[in-house]
Amino acid sequence: RPRLHVAKTVMSKCVWLFGLHVNKATSHRKRSRLKTPAKVEIWKNYVFTFKSSSNELLPNVEQQKRKPVVPKLFPDSYLFENWGDDLSEQDQKEAQGLFEIYGYNVFLSNRLPLDRKIPDTRDGRCLRKKYPKDLPTVSVVLIYINEALSVIQRAIRSIITHTPKKLLKEIILVDDCSTYNDLGKKLQDYIDLIHKERPGLIKKVRHRRQMGLSQSRISGWEHATADVVVILDAHIEATEGWAEPLLARIKMDRTVVVSPVFDKVHFDDLHVEPYVASSHGFDWALWCMYESFSSDWLKVEDYSQPGKSPSVMGIFAADRRFLGEIGGLDGGMTIYGGENVELGIRVWLCGGSVEVVPCSKIAHIERSHKPYAPDLSNAMKRNALRVAEIWLDEYKKNPFIAWNVPLENHGIDIGDVSERKKLRERLKCKPFKWYIDNVYPSLETWDNLLGYGVLQNSFIKGSCVDQGPVPGNIPVLYECHFQEPQYCYYNTDSEIIIGLIKSHKYNTNRCLVDPGAGSTPTLHECQMAKTNSLNMHWDFKQGQAIRNKETNRCLEIAQGEDSYYQLIIQQCSGQSWTIEHVVTSF
Repeated sequence: RPRLHVAKTVMSKCVWLFGLHVNKATSHRKRSRLKTPAKVEIWKNYVFTFKSSSNELLPNVEQQKRKPVVPKLFPDSYLFENWGDDLSEQDQKEAQGLFEIYGYNVFLSNRLPLDRKIPDTRDGRCLRKKYPKDLPTVSVVLIYINEALSVIQRAIRSIITHTPKKLLKEIILVDDCSTYNDLGKKLQDYIDLIHKERPGLIKKVRHRRQMGLSQSRISGWEHATADVVVILDAHIEATEGWAEPLLARIKMDRTVVVSPVFDKVHFDDLHVEPYVASSHGFDWALWCMYESFSSDWLKVEDYSQPGKSPSVMGIFAADRRFLGEIGGLDGGMTIYGGENVELGIRVWLCGGSVEVVPCSKIAHIERSHKPYAPDLSNAMKRNALRVAEIWLDEYKKNPFIAWNVPLENHGIDIGDVSERKKLRERLKCKPFKWYIDNVYPSLETWDNLLGYGVLQNSFIKGSCVDQGPVPGNIPVLYECHFQEPQYCYYNTDSEIIIGLIKSHKYNTNRCLVDPGAGSTPTLHECQMAKTNSLNMHWDFKQGQAIRNKETNRCLEIAQGEDSYYQLIIQQCSGQSWTIEHVVTSF
Protein backbone atom coordinates (compact mmCIF):
# COMPACT_ATOMS: atom_id res chain seq x y z
CA ARG A 1 0.00 0.00 0.00
CA PRO A 2 0.71 4.05 -0.23
CA ARG A 3 5.28 4.28 2.24
CA LEU A 4 3.87 5.42 5.50
CA HIS A 5 4.32 8.61 7.43
CA VAL A 6 1.69 9.82 9.85
CA ALA A 7 1.18 12.93 11.94
CA LYS A 8 1.82 12.70 15.66
CA THR A 9 -1.89 12.69 16.40
CA VAL A 10 -2.50 9.55 14.37
CA MET A 11 -2.43 6.53 16.63
CA SER A 12 -2.25 3.71 14.12
CA LYS A 13 -0.38 3.24 10.88
CA CYS A 14 -2.29 2.33 7.76
CA VAL A 15 -0.93 2.48 4.25
CA TRP A 16 -2.57 1.31 1.08
CA LEU A 17 -3.05 2.38 -2.45
CA PHE A 18 -6.04 0.76 -3.87
CA GLY A 19 -4.47 -2.63 -3.55
CA LEU A 20 -1.71 -1.22 -5.77
CA HIS A 21 0.26 0.36 -3.00
CA VAL A 22 3.99 0.24 -3.65
CA ASN A 23 5.48 -0.56 -0.31
CA LYS A 24 9.00 0.78 -0.08
CA ALA A 25 9.43 0.71 3.65
CA THR A 26 6.77 -1.52 5.19
CA SER A 27 6.90 -5.28 5.77
CA HIS A 28 3.84 -7.45 5.58
CA ARG A 29 5.26 -9.53 8.39
CA LYS A 30 3.81 -7.14 10.94
CA ARG A 31 0.12 -7.77 10.53
CA SER A 32 -2.64 -7.54 13.08
CA ARG A 33 -3.95 -10.98 13.97
CA LEU A 34 -7.53 -12.07 13.70
CA LYS A 35 -9.14 -12.30 17.13
CA THR A 36 -11.91 -14.69 16.08
CA PRO A 37 -11.80 -17.08 13.13
CA ALA A 38 -13.65 -16.12 9.98
CA LYS A 39 -17.10 -17.66 9.59
CA VAL A 40 -16.00 -20.28 7.09
CA GLU A 41 -13.12 -21.32 9.33
CA ILE A 42 -15.38 -21.87 12.34
CA TRP A 43 -17.22 -24.61 10.52
CA LYS A 44 -13.99 -26.17 9.34
CA ASN A 45 -12.27 -26.03 12.71
CA TYR A 46 -14.97 -27.48 14.93
CA VAL A 47 -17.45 -30.33 15.19
CA PHE A 48 -20.20 -28.99 17.44
CA THR A 49 -22.41 -30.58 20.08
CA PHE A 50 -25.02 -29.04 22.36
CA LYS A 51 -24.53 -28.90 26.11
CA SER A 52 -27.98 -29.96 27.28
CA SER A 53 -28.05 -27.93 30.48
CA SER A 54 -27.47 -24.55 28.89
CA ASN A 55 -28.03 -25.05 25.16
CA GLU A 56 -24.48 -23.77 24.55
CA LEU A 57 -22.74 -24.72 21.35
CA LEU A 58 -19.41 -26.30 22.24
CA PRO A 59 -16.65 -28.09 20.35
CA ASN A 60 -16.62 -31.86 20.70
CA VAL A 61 -13.23 -32.15 22.37
CA GLU A 62 -12.85 -35.90 21.83
CA GLN A 63 -13.45 -35.58 18.11
CA GLN A 64 -11.02 -32.67 17.99
CA LYS A 65 -8.33 -34.82 19.62
CA ARG A 66 -8.79 -37.55 17.03
CA LYS A 67 -8.42 -35.18 14.08
CA PRO A 68 -5.28 -35.87 12.07
CA VAL A 69 -2.59 -33.21 12.10
CA VAL A 70 -2.07 -31.82 8.61
CA PRO A 71 1.46 -30.55 7.97
CA LYS A 72 1.89 -26.99 6.77
CA LEU A 73 3.24 -27.14 3.25
CA PHE A 74 3.98 -23.40 3.07
CA PRO A 75 5.15 -22.37 6.58
CA ASP A 76 6.77 -19.18 5.29
CA SER A 77 3.77 -18.01 3.27
CA TYR A 78 2.07 -14.85 4.50
CA LEU A 79 -1.25 -16.47 3.58
CA PHE A 80 -0.98 -19.10 6.30
CA GLU A 81 0.28 -16.94 9.17
CA ASN A 82 -3.22 -16.44 10.59
CA TRP A 83 -5.40 -18.69 8.47
CA GLY A 84 -5.82 -22.19 7.10
CA ASP A 85 -4.54 -24.44 9.90
CA ASP A 86 -6.97 -27.26 9.06
CA LEU A 87 -6.74 -27.22 5.28
CA SER A 88 -5.84 -30.47 3.58
CA GLU A 89 -2.61 -30.62 1.64
CA GLN A 90 -4.54 -30.39 -1.62
CA ASP A 91 -6.44 -27.32 -0.41
CA GLN A 92 -3.23 -25.72 0.83
CA LYS A 93 -1.68 -26.11 -2.61
CA GLU A 94 -4.75 -24.65 -4.29
CA ALA A 95 -4.94 -21.74 -1.84
CA GLN A 96 -1.23 -20.94 -2.14
CA GLY A 97 -1.31 -21.13 -5.92
CA LEU A 98 -4.21 -18.69 -6.11
CA PHE A 99 -2.54 -16.44 -3.54
CA GLU A 100 0.61 -16.19 -5.63
CA ILE A 101 -1.48 -15.25 -8.67
CA TYR A 102 -3.71 -12.64 -7.03
CA GLY A 103 -2.02 -11.42 -3.85
CA TYR A 104 -5.04 -12.20 -1.67
CA ASN A 105 -7.05 -15.24 -0.55
CA VAL A 106 -9.09 -16.23 -3.60
CA PHE A 107 -9.54 -19.75 -2.21
CA LEU A 108 -11.57 -18.28 0.66
CA SER A 109 -13.24 -15.61 -1.47
CA ASN A 110 -14.63 -18.29 -3.78
CA ARG A 111 -16.30 -19.93 -0.78
CA LEU A 112 -17.83 -16.83 0.78
CA PRO A 113 -21.30 -15.57 -0.18
CA LEU A 114 -21.26 -12.79 -2.75
CA ASP A 115 -23.60 -10.86 -0.46
CA ARG A 116 -21.71 -11.63 2.75
CA LYS A 117 -22.42 -9.45 5.76
CA ILE A 118 -19.58 -7.21 6.91
CA PRO A 119 -19.52 -4.99 9.99
CA ASP A 120 -21.07 -1.52 9.94
CA THR A 121 -18.14 0.50 11.27
CA ARG A 122 -19.59 3.98 10.92
CA ASP A 123 -19.69 6.47 13.76
CA GLY A 124 -23.05 6.28 15.52
CA ARG A 125 -23.82 9.86 14.53
CA CYS A 126 -23.76 8.83 10.88
CA LEU A 127 -26.74 6.55 11.44
CA ARG A 128 -28.85 9.51 12.57
CA LYS A 129 -28.09 11.75 9.61
CA LYS A 130 -30.82 12.59 7.09
CA TYR A 131 -30.07 13.27 3.43
CA PRO A 132 -32.00 15.12 0.71
CA LYS A 133 -34.43 13.05 -1.34
CA ASP A 134 -33.25 14.61 -4.62
CA LEU A 135 -29.65 13.45 -4.55
CA PRO A 136 -27.73 13.31 -7.85
CA THR A 137 -27.47 10.03 -9.75
CA VAL A 138 -24.23 8.10 -9.73
CA SER A 139 -22.08 6.10 -12.15
CA VAL A 140 -19.83 3.66 -10.30
CA VAL A 141 -16.59 2.76 -12.11
CA LEU A 142 -14.77 -0.45 -11.16
CA ILE A 143 -11.22 -0.77 -12.49
CA TYR A 144 -9.36 -4.07 -12.70
CA ILE A 145 -6.76 -6.16 -14.42
CA ASN A 146 -6.69 -9.93 -13.83
CA GLU A 147 -8.84 -9.62 -10.72
CA ALA A 148 -10.43 -12.70 -9.16
CA LEU A 149 -13.90 -13.31 -10.56
CA SER A 150 -15.54 -13.78 -7.16
CA VAL A 151 -14.03 -10.52 -5.93
CA ILE A 152 -15.45 -8.58 -8.89
CA GLN A 153 -18.81 -10.28 -8.46
CA ARG A 154 -18.87 -9.39 -4.76
CA ALA A 155 -18.01 -5.76 -5.55
CA ILE A 156 -20.88 -5.57 -8.05
CA ARG A 157 -23.35 -7.23 -5.70
CA SER A 158 -22.40 -5.00 -2.77
CA ILE A 159 -22.88 -1.86 -4.86
CA ILE A 160 -26.32 -3.00 -6.04
CA THR A 161 -27.36 -4.04 -2.54
CA HIS A 162 -26.20 -0.90 -0.75
CA THR A 163 -27.00 1.82 -3.30
CA PRO A 164 -30.58 3.09 -3.61
CA LYS A 165 -32.00 1.96 -6.94
CA LYS A 166 -33.09 5.44 -7.97
CA LEU A 167 -29.54 6.77 -7.47
CA LEU A 168 -27.50 4.01 -9.15
CA LYS A 169 -27.62 4.73 -12.87
CA GLU A 170 -24.87 2.36 -14.00
CA ILE A 171 -21.87 0.29 -13.03
CA ILE A 172 -18.99 0.59 -15.49
CA LEU A 173 -16.40 -2.20 -15.54
CA VAL A 174 -13.06 -1.07 -16.96
CA ASP A 175 -10.88 -4.06 -17.85
CA ASP A 176 -7.28 -2.95 -18.42
CA CYS A 177 -6.55 -5.85 -20.79
CA SER A 178 -6.98 -8.82 -18.45
CA THR A 179 -5.75 -12.19 -19.71
CA TYR A 180 -7.59 -14.59 -17.38
CA ASN A 181 -10.31 -16.68 -19.04
CA ASP A 182 -12.88 -16.49 -16.25
CA LEU A 183 -13.13 -12.73 -16.77
CA GLY A 184 -14.66 -13.42 -20.17
CA LYS A 185 -17.69 -15.67 -20.41
CA LYS A 186 -18.09 -16.36 -16.69
CA LEU A 187 -18.15 -12.68 -15.86
CA GLN A 188 -20.53 -12.00 -18.75
CA ASP A 189 -22.84 -14.75 -17.50
CA TYR A 190 -22.98 -13.02 -14.12
CA ILE A 191 -23.70 -9.68 -15.80
CA ASP A 192 -26.49 -11.27 -17.85
CA LEU A 193 -27.97 -12.65 -14.64
CA ILE A 194 -27.98 -9.18 -13.09
CA HIS A 195 -29.51 -7.68 -16.23
CA LYS A 196 -32.55 -9.91 -15.73
CA GLU A 197 -33.07 -7.96 -12.52
CA ARG A 198 -31.68 -4.57 -13.67
CA PRO A 199 -31.54 -4.38 -17.50
CA GLY A 200 -28.57 -2.45 -18.85
CA LEU A 201 -27.15 -1.62 -15.43
CA ILE A 202 -23.62 -2.81 -16.18
CA LYS A 203 -21.38 -1.54 -18.97
CA LYS A 204 -18.09 -3.15 -19.94
CA VAL A 205 -15.09 -1.25 -21.27
CA ARG A 206 -12.04 -3.28 -22.28
CA HIS A 207 -8.63 -1.93 -23.24
CA ARG A 208 -6.85 -3.74 -26.07
CA ARG A 209 -3.54 -3.19 -24.29
CA GLN A 210 -2.60 -2.46 -20.71
CA MET A 211 -2.84 1.30 -20.27
CA GLY A 212 -2.47 1.73 -16.53
CA LEU A 213 -4.50 3.04 -13.66
CA SER A 214 -4.80 6.66 -14.72
CA GLN A 215 -5.98 5.86 -18.25
CA SER A 216 -8.41 3.26 -16.88
CA ARG A 217 -9.97 5.91 -14.69
CA ILE A 218 -10.21 8.21 -17.68
CA SER A 219 -11.98 5.48 -19.67
CA GLY A 220 -14.49 4.98 -16.88
CA TRP A 221 -15.16 8.69 -16.54
CA GLU A 222 -15.59 9.11 -20.31
CA HIS A 223 -18.24 6.37 -20.42
CA ALA A 224 -20.13 7.65 -17.37
CA THR A 225 -23.46 9.42 -17.91
CA ALA A 226 -24.75 10.08 -14.37
CA ASP A 227 -24.45 13.35 -12.46
CA VAL A 228 -21.68 12.02 -10.25
CA VAL A 229 -18.91 9.57 -11.08
CA VAL A 230 -17.41 7.38 -8.36
CA ILE A 231 -14.14 5.66 -9.25
CA LEU A 232 -13.32 2.51 -7.28
CA ASP A 233 -11.06 -0.49 -7.46
CA ALA A 234 -12.78 -3.79 -8.20
CA HIS A 235 -11.41 -5.42 -5.02
CA ILE A 236 -13.83 -3.58 -2.73
CA GLU A 237 -17.12 -4.10 -0.96
CA ALA A 238 -19.58 -1.25 -0.65
CA THR A 239 -21.22 -0.95 2.75
CA GLU A 240 -24.60 0.18 4.01
CA GLY A 241 -25.17 3.90 3.38
CA TRP A 242 -21.91 4.44 1.52
CA ALA A 243 -23.29 6.53 -1.36
CA GLU A 244 -25.63 9.07 0.23
CA PRO A 245 -23.00 11.00 2.25
CA LEU A 246 -20.82 11.45 -0.85
CA LEU A 247 -23.69 12.50 -3.09
CA ALA A 248 -25.11 14.89 -0.50
CA ARG A 249 -21.75 16.66 -0.13
CA ILE A 250 -21.40 17.06 -3.90
CA LYS A 251 -25.00 18.28 -4.17
CA MET A 252 -24.12 20.97 -1.65
CA ASP A 253 -20.92 21.96 -3.53
CA ARG A 254 -20.23 20.61 -7.01
CA THR A 255 -16.56 21.69 -6.82
CA VAL A 256 -15.66 19.39 -3.94
CA VAL A 257 -14.04 16.04 -4.70
CA VAL A 258 -14.84 13.60 -1.92
CA SER A 259 -13.41 10.31 -0.75
CA PRO A 260 -14.88 7.64 1.52
CA VAL A 261 -13.06 6.08 4.45
CA PHE A 262 -11.47 2.77 3.48
CA ASP A 263 -11.80 -0.09 5.92
CA LYS A 264 -9.11 -2.73 5.47
CA VAL A 265 -10.00 -6.19 4.20
CA HIS A 266 -7.09 -8.42 5.22
CA PHE A 267 -5.58 -10.31 2.32
CA ASP A 268 -5.40 -13.62 4.21
CA ASP A 269 -8.68 -14.23 6.06
CA LEU A 270 -10.66 -11.40 4.40
CA HIS A 271 -11.92 -10.04 7.70
CA VAL A 272 -12.66 -6.33 7.84
CA GLU A 273 -10.62 -4.04 10.08
CA PRO A 274 -12.16 -0.59 10.59
CA TYR A 275 -9.99 2.43 9.86
CA VAL A 276 -10.57 5.82 11.40
CA ALA A 277 -11.26 8.79 9.16
CA SER A 278 -7.97 10.39 8.14
CA SER A 279 -6.66 13.01 5.79
CA HIS A 280 -4.92 11.83 2.61
CA GLY A 281 -1.45 13.32 2.46
CA PHE A 282 1.74 12.60 0.54
CA ASP A 283 5.49 13.03 0.74
CA TRP A 284 7.75 14.70 -1.81
CA ALA A 285 8.18 11.42 -3.69
CA LEU A 286 4.38 11.68 -4.11
CA TRP A 287 3.73 8.50 -2.16
CA CYS A 288 0.35 8.86 -0.49
CA MET A 289 -0.20 8.31 3.22
CA TYR A 290 -2.72 8.74 5.99
CA GLU A 291 -2.44 11.73 8.29
CA SER A 292 -4.58 13.26 11.00
CA PHE A 293 -7.10 15.92 10.08
CA SER A 294 -6.40 19.54 11.02
CA SER A 295 -6.60 20.67 14.63
CA ASP A 296 -9.74 22.65 13.77
CA TRP A 297 -11.52 19.44 12.72
CA LEU A 298 -10.37 17.64 15.84
CA LYS A 299 -11.59 20.44 18.12
CA VAL A 300 -15.16 20.02 16.88
CA GLU A 301 -15.18 16.45 18.25
CA ASP A 302 -17.75 15.32 15.70
CA TYR A 303 -16.01 12.55 13.81
CA SER A 304 -18.92 12.20 11.41
CA GLN A 305 -18.17 15.54 9.76
CA PRO A 306 -16.19 15.76 6.48
CA GLY A 307 -12.57 16.82 6.83
CA LYS A 308 -10.35 18.74 4.43
CA SER A 309 -7.65 16.68 2.73
CA PRO A 310 -4.57 17.74 0.70
CA SER A 311 -5.11 14.92 -1.78
CA VAL A 312 -7.09 11.80 -2.64
CA MET A 313 -6.00 8.18 -2.39
CA GLY A 314 -7.45 7.29 -5.77
CA ILE A 315 -10.94 6.15 -4.76
CA PHE A 316 -13.11 9.23 -5.04
CA ALA A 317 -16.39 10.78 -6.15
CA ALA A 318 -16.78 13.95 -8.18
CA ASP A 319 -19.34 15.88 -10.15
CA ARG A 320 -18.82 14.42 -13.60
CA ARG A 321 -18.99 17.74 -15.43
CA PHE A 322 -16.81 19.57 -12.92
CA LEU A 323 -14.16 16.89 -13.30
CA GLY A 324 -14.20 17.56 -17.03
CA GLU A 325 -14.00 21.31 -16.54
CA ILE A 326 -10.75 21.03 -14.59
CA GLY A 327 -9.13 18.65 -17.06
CA GLY A 328 -10.36 15.23 -16.03
CA LEU A 329 -7.40 13.01 -15.23
CA ASP A 330 -3.93 13.40 -16.70
CA GLY A 331 -3.69 10.89 -19.53
CA GLY A 332 0.06 11.43 -19.65
CA MET A 333 0.56 9.52 -16.41
CA THR A 334 1.78 5.98 -17.00
CA ILE A 335 0.89 2.68 -15.32
CA TYR A 336 0.53 3.73 -11.69
CA GLY A 337 1.50 6.28 -9.08
CA GLY A 338 1.21 10.01 -8.46
CA GLU A 339 -1.97 10.48 -10.48
CA ASN A 340 -4.08 10.72 -7.34
CA VAL A 341 -1.77 13.34 -5.81
CA GLU A 342 -1.81 15.28 -9.09
CA LEU A 343 -5.60 15.33 -9.05
CA GLY A 344 -5.73 16.56 -5.46
CA ILE A 345 -3.23 19.34 -6.12
CA ARG A 346 -5.03 20.41 -9.30
CA VAL A 347 -8.46 20.46 -7.68
CA TRP A 348 -7.21 22.71 -4.88
CA LEU A 349 -5.24 25.03 -7.17
CA CYS A 350 -7.94 25.35 -9.82
CA GLY A 351 -11.04 26.26 -7.86
CA GLY A 352 -12.15 23.16 -5.97
CA SER A 353 -11.43 21.36 -2.72
CA VAL A 354 -10.90 17.80 -1.47
CA GLU A 355 -12.60 16.20 1.52
CA VAL A 356 -12.82 12.83 3.23
CA VAL A 357 -16.36 11.90 4.28
CA PRO A 358 -16.31 9.67 7.40
CA CYS A 359 -19.93 8.52 7.05
CA SER A 360 -19.09 6.82 3.74
CA LYS A 361 -17.25 3.54 4.18
CA ILE A 362 -15.77 1.23 1.55
CA ALA A 363 -14.09 -2.06 2.51
CA HIS A 364 -10.93 -2.50 0.43
CA ILE A 365 -8.70 -5.55 0.05
CA GLU A 366 -5.06 -4.77 0.73
CA ARG A 367 -2.95 -7.13 -1.36
CA SER A 368 0.08 -8.84 0.04
CA HIS A 369 1.86 -8.34 -3.26
CA LYS A 370 1.16 -7.18 -6.80
CA PRO A 371 1.83 -10.14 -9.10
CA TYR A 372 1.17 -8.16 -12.29
CA ALA A 373 3.55 -5.34 -11.34
CA PRO A 374 6.20 -6.32 -8.79
CA ASP A 375 8.14 -3.05 -9.11
CA LEU A 376 6.26 0.14 -9.87
CA SER A 377 8.96 2.51 -8.63
CA ASN A 378 10.14 3.56 -12.10
CA ALA A 379 6.61 4.50 -13.18
CA MET A 380 6.05 6.26 -9.88
CA LYS A 381 9.28 8.21 -10.21
CA ARG A 382 8.51 9.25 -13.76
CA ASN A 383 4.99 10.39 -12.84
CA ALA A 384 6.27 12.35 -9.84
CA LEU A 385 8.69 14.29 -12.04
CA ARG A 386 5.85 15.00 -14.48
CA VAL A 387 3.71 16.44 -11.69
CA ALA A 388 6.68 18.51 -10.53
CA GLU A 389 7.18 20.05 -13.97
CA ILE A 390 3.52 21.02 -14.39
CA TRP A 391 2.39 22.06 -10.91
CA LEU A 392 5.12 22.56 -8.31
CA ASP A 393 6.74 25.81 -9.52
CA GLU A 394 9.79 26.70 -7.39
CA TYR A 395 9.31 23.49 -5.39
CA LYS A 396 9.68 21.21 -8.40
CA LYS A 397 13.19 20.21 -7.29
CA ASN A 398 11.79 18.39 -4.26
CA PRO A 399 10.53 15.22 -6.01
CA PHE A 400 13.96 15.00 -7.68
CA ILE A 401 15.59 15.17 -4.25
CA ALA A 402 13.13 12.66 -2.79
CA TRP A 403 13.88 10.18 -5.57
CA ASN A 404 17.63 10.99 -5.52
CA VAL A 405 17.53 12.02 -9.17
CA PRO A 406 19.82 14.76 -10.57
CA LEU A 407 18.07 18.04 -11.31
CA GLU A 408 19.52 18.13 -14.83
CA ASN A 409 20.22 15.45 -17.43
CA HIS A 410 18.32 12.77 -15.54
CA GLY A 411 17.27 10.93 -18.71
CA ILE A 412 13.68 10.32 -17.57
CA ASP A 413 11.02 10.97 -20.22
CA ILE A 414 8.04 12.63 -18.53
CA GLY A 415 6.08 12.98 -21.76
CA ASP A 416 4.64 16.10 -23.36
CA VAL A 417 3.41 18.50 -20.68
CA SER A 418 2.54 21.44 -22.92
CA GLU A 419 -1.23 20.82 -22.97
CA ARG A 420 -1.39 20.41 -19.20
CA LYS A 421 0.50 23.67 -18.74
CA LYS A 422 -1.95 25.38 -21.09
CA LEU A 423 -4.80 23.93 -19.04
CA ARG A 424 -3.29 25.46 -15.92
CA GLU A 425 -3.08 28.85 -17.60
CA ARG A 426 -6.60 28.63 -18.99
CA LEU A 427 -8.08 27.75 -15.60
CA LYS A 428 -6.07 30.53 -13.93
CA CYS A 429 -4.91 28.15 -11.25
CA LYS A 430 -3.14 29.40 -8.13
CA PRO A 431 0.62 29.02 -7.56
CA PHE A 432 1.82 26.01 -5.62
CA LYS A 433 3.06 28.23 -2.79
CA TRP A 434 -0.59 29.04 -2.08
CA TYR A 435 -1.21 25.31 -1.71
CA ILE A 436 1.61 24.92 0.81
CA ASP A 437 0.56 27.99 2.78
CA ASN A 438 -3.17 27.27 2.84
CA VAL A 439 -3.74 23.56 2.24
CA TYR A 440 -0.64 21.63 3.30
CA PRO A 441 1.47 23.76 5.66
CA SER A 442 3.01 20.69 7.31
CA LEU A 443 5.10 19.97 4.19
CA GLU A 444 8.77 20.81 4.61
CA THR A 445 9.88 23.02 1.74
CA TRP A 446 13.56 21.96 1.76
CA ASP A 447 14.53 25.50 0.78
CA ASN A 448 17.88 25.25 2.54
CA LEU A 449 19.31 22.14 0.87
CA LEU A 450 22.61 22.54 -0.96
CA GLY A 451 23.45 18.95 -1.83
CA TYR A 452 21.92 15.48 -1.65
CA GLY A 453 22.65 11.84 -2.46
CA VAL A 454 25.39 9.47 -1.38
CA LEU A 455 28.47 10.86 0.36
CA GLN A 456 31.83 9.38 -0.66
CA ASN A 457 35.40 9.86 0.47
CA SER A 458 38.00 10.36 -2.25
CA PHE A 459 40.40 8.05 -0.39
CA ILE A 460 38.41 4.91 -1.18
CA LYS A 461 35.94 4.38 -4.01
CA GLY A 462 32.84 2.23 -3.81
CA SER A 463 32.13 2.95 -0.15
CA CYS A 464 29.50 5.37 1.13
CA VAL A 465 28.43 6.92 4.40
CA ASP A 466 25.52 4.85 5.75
CA GLN A 467 23.16 5.46 8.69
CA GLY A 468 24.10 2.07 10.12
CA PRO A 469 21.85 -0.34 12.00
CA VAL A 470 18.48 0.95 13.19
CA PRO A 471 17.81 1.14 16.07
CA GLY A 472 21.22 2.60 16.71
CA ASN A 473 22.93 5.95 16.21
CA ILE A 474 26.35 5.11 14.80
CA PRO A 475 26.89 5.92 11.11
CA VAL A 476 29.17 3.56 9.23
CA LEU A 477 31.14 3.23 6.03
CA TYR A 478 29.48 0.63 3.84
CA GLU A 479 29.62 -0.66 0.29
CA CYS A 480 27.61 1.77 -1.86
CA HIS A 481 24.12 0.51 -2.71
CA PHE A 482 22.58 3.96 -3.35
CA GLN A 483 19.45 3.29 -1.31
CA GLU A 484 17.73 5.36 1.38
CA PRO A 485 20.00 4.47 4.34
CA GLN A 486 22.88 6.05 2.38
CA TYR A 487 21.11 9.26 1.36
CA CYS A 488 22.83 12.29 2.85
CA TYR A 489 21.94 15.98 2.76
CA TYR A 490 23.91 19.17 3.42
CA ASN A 491 22.08 22.43 4.07
CA THR A 492 22.69 26.13 4.63
CA ASP A 493 22.50 25.59 8.40
CA SER A 494 25.70 23.55 8.07
CA GLU A 495 23.90 20.35 9.05
CA ILE A 496 24.60 16.94 7.54
CA ILE A 497 21.48 14.77 7.60
CA ILE A 498 22.09 11.03 7.16
CA GLY A 499 19.26 8.70 6.14
CA LEU A 500 16.21 9.56 4.05
CA ILE A 501 15.15 13.15 4.72
CA LYS A 502 11.62 13.62 6.01
CA SER A 503 8.98 15.48 4.01
CA HIS A 504 6.93 16.80 6.94
CA LYS A 505 7.53 19.20 9.78
CA TYR A 506 6.06 16.77 12.29
CA ASN A 507 8.84 14.23 11.58
CA THR A 508 12.47 14.55 12.58
CA ASN A 509 15.71 13.95 10.73
CA ARG A 510 18.98 12.68 12.19
CA CYS A 511 22.05 14.90 12.03
CA LEU A 512 25.73 14.03 12.14
CA VAL A 513 27.34 15.00 15.47
CA ASP A 514 30.93 15.08 16.72
CA PRO A 515 30.60 13.81 20.32
CA GLY A 516 33.69 15.84 21.27
CA ALA A 517 35.46 12.90 22.87
CA GLY A 518 36.58 9.69 21.26
CA SER A 519 36.66 9.04 17.53
CA THR A 520 33.18 7.63 16.83
CA PRO A 521 30.70 9.91 15.01
CA THR A 522 27.07 9.77 16.13
CA LEU A 523 23.60 10.57 14.81
CA HIS A 524 21.02 12.50 16.82
CA GLU A 525 17.61 13.93 16.07
CA CYS A 526 18.39 17.35 14.66
CA GLN A 527 16.02 19.30 16.90
CA MET A 528 17.32 17.55 19.99
CA ALA A 529 20.90 18.25 18.92
CA LYS A 530 20.07 21.95 18.58
CA THR A 531 18.33 22.06 21.95
CA ASN A 532 21.29 20.41 23.66
CA SER A 533 23.89 22.45 21.75
CA LEU A 534 25.64 19.37 20.36
CA ASN A 535 28.49 19.66 17.88
CA MET A 536 26.30 19.37 14.77
CA HIS A 537 27.57 22.11 12.45
CA TRP A 538 30.05 21.32 9.70
CA ASP A 539 32.09 23.29 7.19
CA PHE A 540 31.87 21.45 3.89
CA LYS A 541 32.79 22.50 0.38
CA GLN A 542 32.12 20.04 -2.43
CA GLY A 543 35.30 18.00 -2.99
CA GLN A 544 36.92 19.20 0.24
CA ALA A 545 37.11 18.25 3.91
CA ILE A 546 34.14 17.96 6.27
CA ARG A 547 35.24 19.89 9.39
CA ASN A 548 33.21 20.39 12.55
CA LYS A 549 32.81 24.08 13.38
CA GLU A 550 32.83 23.58 17.14
CA THR A 551 35.62 21.02 17.60
CA ASN A 552 37.65 21.74 14.47
CA ARG A 553 37.92 17.97 13.92
CA CYS A 554 37.10 16.26 10.62
CA LEU A 555 34.96 13.37 9.47
CA GLU A 556 37.41 10.94 7.89
CA ILE A 557 37.99 7.26 7.28
CA ALA A 558 40.69 5.03 8.72
CA GLN A 559 41.61 1.38 8.62
CA GLY A 560 40.54 -0.48 11.75
CA GLU A 561 42.17 -3.40 13.52
CA ASP A 562 40.13 -5.77 11.35
CA SER A 563 41.62 -4.13 8.22
CA TYR A 564 38.23 -2.71 7.25
CA TYR A 565 37.84 1.02 6.74
CA GLN A 566 35.53 2.84 9.10
CA LEU A 567 34.19 6.34 9.76
CA ILE A 568 36.05 8.27 12.43
CA ILE A 569 36.34 11.79 13.83
CA GLN A 570 39.95 12.95 14.13
CA GLN A 571 42.31 15.84 13.56
CA CYS A 572 42.01 16.85 9.92
CA SER A 573 44.50 15.12 7.62
CA GLY A 574 43.33 16.50 4.29
CA GLN A 575 40.76 13.90 3.25
CA SER A 576 38.02 15.13 0.92
CA TRP A 577 34.36 14.26 0.35
CA THR A 578 31.89 14.51 -2.52
CA ILE A 579 28.11 14.47 -2.31
CA GLU A 580 26.29 12.97 -5.29
CA HIS A 581 24.03 15.84 -6.44
CA VAL A 582 24.25 19.61 -6.03
CA VAL A 583 21.26 21.95 -5.72
CA THR A 584 23.31 25.12 -5.37
CA SER A 585 27.09 25.30 -5.70
CA PHE A 586 28.82 25.33 -2.34
